[in-house]
Amino acid sequence: MKDLRRLLALFAPYTRWMLGGIALTLVVVLANIGLLALSGWFITAMALAGLAHTSMDYFTPAAGIRGLAILRTGGRYLERLVTHEATLRLLSRLRVWFYQHLEPLAPARLQYYRGGDLLSRIRADIDTLDNFYLRVVAPSVAAFVGVALLSGFMSLFSPAVALINLGGLAVAGVAIPYLAHRAGRRPGLQAVETRAALRSTVVDGIQGQAELRIYGAAPRQIERIGTLTDALIREQARLSRIAGLSAAGSSLTTQLSIWLALLIAIPLVTRHALDGPDLAMIALFVMASFESVSGLPLAFQSLGETLAAAGRIFEIIDTRPQVEDPAHPAPPPALPALHCRGLRMRYADDAHWALDGLDLDLPAGHRVALIGATGSGKSTLINVLMRFWDYQQGRIELDGRELREYTGEDLRAFSAVVSQRTHLFNTTIRANLLLARPDAGEQDLIAAARQARIHDEIMRFPDGYDTFVGEAGVRLSGGQARRVAIARALLKNTPLLILDEPTEGLDADAERLVMAAIESAMQGRSVLLITHRPRALRHMHEVYILEQGRVVAHGAPASLAEMPAFAAYSQLG
Repeated sequence: MKDLRRLLALFAPYTRWMLGGIALTLVVVLANIGLLALSGWFITAMALAGLAHTSMDYFTPAAGIRGLAILRTGGRYLERLVTHEATLRLLSRLRVWFYQHLEPLAPARLQYYRGGDLLSRIRADIDTLDNFYLRVVAPSVAAFVGVALLSGFMSLFSPAVALINLGGLAVAGVAIPYLAHRAGRRPGLQAVETRAALRSTVVDGIQGQAELRIYGAAPRQIERIGTLTDALIREQARLSRIAGLSAAGSSLTTQLSIWLALLIAIPLVTRHALDGPDLAMIALFVMASFESVSGLPLAFQSLGETLAAAGRIFEIIDTRPQVEDPAHPAPPPALPALHCRGLRMRYADDAHWALDGLDLDLPAGHRVALIGATGSGKSTLINVLMRFWDYQQGRIELDGRELREYTGEDLRAFSAVVSQRTHLFNTTIRANLLLARPDAGEQDLIAAARQARIHDEIMRFPDGYDTFVGEAGVRLSGGQARRVAIARALLKNTPLLILDEPTEGLDADAERLVMAAIESAMQGRSVLLITHRPRALRHMHEVYILEQGRVVAHGAPASLAEMPAFAAYSQLG
């Protein structure tokens, strides 16, 4: 019930759309029932009038039938239009809402989730939630109101028939849906979990094809996908059987209700308490009235699957960020002057210190390089500076204020990061660049690309800046992708530039081009560079050598050149 209330609260901004869809659903259902009942009455009345050679008002019921037919057709169109518009708006809000809550969790809290699982929650689980309005809320509310109106109308002819009809509707609309919900809750939950595991496994298999083939693990991965597929099919088969039994139960209830209604109504016709045409109307009315509750068994069967998807969404939403913004943040920083004193940080309470008393100074306009073996704390420092992770002891000052006084968004807007794991989205080069500054004009894009030494190569592509880069930039070479990332950082035009192994994994020609782009990008900015490449160090004002989270030496590159530690670390690759 808690998850249901939370879903309803999320849907509150679209209450009017939802109520409009429910009202139109009710109108269509009542028009269908009225059309069938009135048609039965009219045909029977016409037949009896012909046999008795009596006259009757032909035009009024005929006009009513035409009106109900038009109302049904027009109402069905509008009902589809409004309910789907409401659903699409709800899904759009859910995705934006989910991403807004997801972003502060990256990367510290999201490291415990597989990429495929997160994708499944963002796409499949949120898509599943459209069942809540279309299949649960709308038909349930329409059924409740419709049953009340139908029972009131039938009581005008026969309270006993109305009671029989109400009982049948209660069985088909409450008892059977409840049993379907109980029966479908476990397989629905298992189907959601199995579907998520299947998607994660498929995504992992696609992304890790090279590693799977190298280690001969591809057959095991395929076998696992097959096992999960079979499990999902079994759960779907169970849900299909429940749906079939629910439909059979509803159909049986409908037939029994018609039979009992006729048993009561026929004596009333015999005693002339009802007219002959009323008997046909009652039979068809009772039969058609079950349309108002026909969608409820499937709705409540899918409720288990919907709640399972909602639970997976709220599980992430309820996770507290590893780093929380201050209640009263300071104004965004203006001067890129950075100072660390006694900085200590570890990723877990029982882990070793990734940073252990680190001291570092980066004056405004200066360039500082960090070198050290893998695990010495270089990337950890960047994670701390970007407020992806918090630090336990020490102090970091940026523009004269403690780093914790700023919001993470302001800090990330103040700096640009280029790393060896540059991510390009599966869209155009232009769109990837505009992520840094959506309001940038064409000339701004070209200027940034020229400074990054990538403009000429972009223009050699048939579509220029509108060239699609493919998944993770696969259509670009490593050097081209790295320079597009540098152009993106330049377009952002931040005072602080952080470079994390920007030339790692590139061949000599690509490294030369990237380094030329970096040399241009560093002009007029404070720069923090992590590198193993000696060539990049000649542009630095100061170099810090890290070892096990501590600074073991620092100074100008020339003054450190003769140190064995400097020579060793500068050659690491």
